[in-house]
Amino acid sequence: MLLTADMKRVVDEQKLGFVATVNADGTPNLSPKGTMQVLDDEHIVFAEIRSPGTMANIARQPAMEINFVDPFARKGYRFKGTARVVAKDTPEFASLIARYPVSLLADRYRTFIVVKVTSAAPLISPAYDAGATEPVLRQHYRAYFEAIQPKG
Repeated sequence: MLLTADMKRVVDEQKLGFVATVNADGTPNLSPKGTMQVLDDEHIVFAEIRSPGTMANIARQPAMEINFVDPFARKGYRFKGTARVVAKDTPEFASLIARYPVSLLADRYRTFIVVKVTSAAPLISPAYDAGATEPVLRQHYRAYFEAIQPKG
């Protein structure tokens, strides 16, 4: 599965992806990850900082889904794939960390998770089915998010 230019754009712009894995008892584990990057045409990578449930689930079953949604356009993508862990103190870890900007959390990156994307599908709000346009949704959600910000 090759990532399209638009898929890469959404990942690059949003950074925050919601990672789904499967717990030992078969229930879902959903965890937001804010360090997402496109690694290449077939892989997405993120830093593992504090994710014991996600890590345990990957060790048991490497299947993963990551969702990215632009909260203003109400569009995004879901990526399914297979995860692998890149351990600290390896040349690959050093190569991956060099791709990341200086961050307050960079010294806490324990591993990287590299996901080989095997399928992808668009996520699109049903509002589009009802005739909404992207400019209208962007305006609506900008106003909404501004309205819920703390005042003072």
